Amino acid sequence: MRTRITDLLKIEYPIICGGLFRVGRAPLAAAVSEAGGLGIITSATFETAEELRQEIRIAKKATSKPIAVNINLFPSVRKMPNEAYIDVLIEEGIRIVETSGRSPEPYMKVLKDNGVTVIHKVAGVKYAKTAERVGCDAVTVIGFEAGGHPGMEDVGNVVLVPQTIDAVKIPVLAGGGIADGRGLIAMLALGAEGIVMGTRFLATQEAQVHDNVKQWMVQASELDTTLIQKTIGSTSRVARNEVALQVMEAESRGAELDELLPLISGRRVMKVYEDGNIDAGIFSCGQSVGRIKDVPTVKELITEMVSEAKRTVNKLERITTTINV
Repeated sequence: MRTRITDLLKIEYPIICGGLFRVGRAPLAAAVSEAGGLGIITSATFETAEELRQEIRIAKKATSKPIAVNINLFPSVRKMPNEAYIDVLIEEGIRIVETSGRSPEPYMKVLKDNGVTVIHKVAGVKYAKTAERVGCDAVTVIGFEAGGHPGMEDVGNVVLVPQTIDAVKIPVLAGGGIADGRGLIAMLALGAEGIVMGTRFLATQEAQVHDNVKQWMVQASELDTTLIQKTIGSTSRVARNEVALQVMEAESRGAELDELLPLISGRRVMKVYEDGNIDAGIFSCGQSVGRIKDVPTVKELITEMVSEAKRTVNKLERITTTINV
């Protein structure tokens, strides 16, 4: 499956595991890369740059294939030591970075001077144009369906992906609502050079989250997510659990950030991921959760996605042979 993204990143399949807070660690990242995609270690998961260094080294022992690091540029209560993270990833030989949140322009010189390929994640066409202007090598556009931060505009990928492709010359990846080979082919048909998945990779054996979470995902439908934090300008799609409903209720009566912070704190997610208490805190979850029916290994997932993609292409070829142009 050769695209501009597979050539740029030197990977076998145009399938990327997006940066996952608290879950984007060495076991998952290495498994995705070893299976032919691109795994990403999420720097914001680690309190210090030295912890990130150790995680990178663990991943590199598990695979010799390319691995990326996510640098979180979103506003946060905790100040991210991004300069230190970047120093470490460069020292450890990482040459692919995914940035997300604000423009990566302040960090572009040091990254490009050290031969790092930069993929910036955006939620709209105008941000993709900015990413291209500041020198990013590729851009991931995130539709309304995505877990995490899909932006303030409610636009899905069927519209957003081709709009972005028409607006920039750099390769475009599609994120949001994709969980299988049919989704992969759909995004390639729209003109994307590959896909970014997050939610689907949570429900794999290598993802370090409690089995209760994975089983909840298997049972969930596409209606079991919701959008929160729009009133504070930081829209997030999360699992529709008790805490998410509390946040929605608070926002409906005009609650400000100080009241919301105890509910949306990232530290609470550890009670979900480690203890398996689904209602202990908010956790990112996209609408693609409705497509999840099992908890395979990463290799099994990617192998099946590629097989399904090929079957889908064959079906389309049979259909197009009957069309008279």
